[in-house]
Amino acid sequence: MEFSSAERQDLDTRPPDEPVPRLIFAVDIEGSTERTNLAKGRLRHFLYELLKQALEEAGIAAKHLEPFTDRGDSVLVLIKPHDEVPKTLVLGRLIPILAFLLIKYNASAPHPELRMRLRAVVHAGEVHEDDNGFYGDDLDAAFRLLDASALKKALKKAVDAPLILMVSEEIFNGIVQQGYLGEPLYRQLVSLKVGQRQRRGWAHVPEPLPPDRPGASHRTRGPLSSAHLSIAPMNGRGPLFPG
Repeated sequence: MEFSSAERQDLDTRPPDEPVPRLIFAVDIEGSTERTNLAKGRLRHFLYELLKQALEEAGIAAKHLEPFTDRGDSVLVLIKPHDEVPKTLVLGRLIPILAFLLIKYNASAPHPELRMRLRAVVHAGEVHEDDNGFYGDDLDAAFRLLDASALKKALKKAVDAPLILMVSEEIFNGIVQQGYLGEPLYRQLVSLKVGQRQRRGWAHVPEPLPPDRPGASHRTRGPLSSAHLSIAPMNGRGPLFPG
């Protein structure tokens, strides 16, 4: 049985009220509430510039992205499901490049108040969109992981790191644990309830990667490694912050 073109659903058109899969990447500026409003404004400007540069250097173009969603001192980046942007590219190249760019930016910041460190989260799931933006359970989960007090404490302990990354259980099981990134040290850091589900997150301090170097999928520990994090081992046993 054949259908006319009018009867076929256009797969390039997003159905109304239907969920769509997206890779969820969000960042938040450490200690932004302690800055003046003038400093916050400049930090926001520089954060967007750094994100745009890191995405471009990683080969992630506008066609792969939804428009950025501003959340005050944080930014949500939703990546559409394209074969050109596998999760390994985001974890092994985009985020290490962003860490490198942060180091360069901080080295040239004219005032300590304008230096910036970030918490980041990567998750994947279903999102909805209406006239006011994106929403959904998976976005709730991503931002709860990003805002977890344990992640904030871990970044404070990783004093030399420009960025700390949290990945959801889905990302950890599907990408990290499968060995696609080599053997970077991720540690289970949080377990929290979001809605009706228990969500777990693993933390990692990425090694900065200059944009002109190959991807970091097989890089392991370096000067800014997860050894700076005093958190639970990968199996999740023991206290989150021993000692």
